Amino acid sequence: MRSTAAFGRLEQFYQDPELDVGRVIQRPAAARPLFEKRTEPTGVTSTEVSFGSFRLLRTQFLLLEGDKPVPLGSRALEILIALLERHGELVSKQDLMARVWPNVFVGPANLTVHISALRRALRDGQDGNRFIVNIPGRGYRFVASVAISAHEN
Repeated sequence: MRSTAAFGRLEQFYQDPELDVGRVIQRPAAARPLFEKRTEPTGVTSTEVSFGSFRLLRTQFLLLEGDKPVPLGSRALEILIALLERHGELVSKQDLMARVWPNVFVGPANLTVHISALRRALRDGQDGNRFIVNIPGRGYRFVASVAISAHEN
């Protein structure tokens, strides 16, 4: 039976301690999540991230240019959030794919398509705007200056 043999190989894969898929790459302790939820005495609970003429309202899962919503699919928006959370750092293609498509196998072309849509929406590379840089074969880096501000609810 082919399915039994295939299952045995999969089972063997998951039992290999060197292939621990549950292992998490840890960031330095000094690195704080960009979008952590805060509860301060002043009632500040949401964070806005600004770059160029854009503002990301993470709690509303909304990207604005000025006051106009930017039409962007949820996967492209999730990629943007992942890049902003680690702005200035290289985010591997594997990390992005695991974040945007958890527990689903997709090819690298899916990531390329959504990065392209994100760049198009941001007009990346036009009018002197540069937000996302590709590190060939490795991943992407958000390179624009970012301003973070908190708002009261």
